[in-house]
Amino acid sequence: MTLYSQSHSPYARKTIVFAHEAGIADRLAVIDHETSPTNRNAAVFAVNPLGKVPVLITPEAGAVFDSLVICDYLDGLHGGPRLIPATGPARWQALRLHAVAQGLCDAGIALRWETLRRPEPLRYAPLAEGQTAKLVDSYDLLERETFDGPVDIGQIGLATALAWLAFRALPDFRPGRPRLTRWYETFSERPSMRATSYYGETQDGPRTPTIAG
Repeated sequence: MTLYSQSHSPYARKTIVFAHEAGIADRLAVIDHETSPTNRNAAVFAVNPLGKVPVLITPEAGAVFDSLVICDYLDGLHGGPRLIPATGPARWQALRLHAVAQGLCDAGIALRWETLRRPEPLRYAPLAEGQTAKLVDSYDLLERETFDGPVDIGQIGLATALAWLAFRALPDFRPGRPRLTRWYETFSERPSMRATSYYGETQDGPRTPTIAG
């Protein structure tokens, strides 16, 4: 299978960490593509009309996209415990945590547009403040949570989201949140995380795809 990815995308990293945790990372050929809403990446648009990564090219389902859908597909390819629980409270707890993690990424990306990527005269400070509030309130909620169960999609999504927020120097989740910080630092030592560090900068222009090592 081929995974269209991006070295600094939290959504793409989530799918790769998921594949590592499922024991099937060696079945993925990862190709990094730069994507930007201001410049069209023709190769990505050819397989995803939204022009976004990650996209998983599969033998029987064609192009699968949205990171959660890709993880769900990968979860059916291994023989171990499911990383997306199938039923019961564990399923909804994992998906709820994943939703918070996804929201952290969405808010962080929106905040970067209003503080860095958008031309300065077009930035809107109240929107930046609103996105910052979403991050802070989510951090506070997570500080009250406990993630003691087996690794699942929620924990993977959260760890890769928090790592991305730190990578982009967005509002820090660590001050005053010792439980969340300890959990993140412990999870970050997992081989799946150590093998998939972020690197690179957003390019608002076309770039030749590279094979990830």
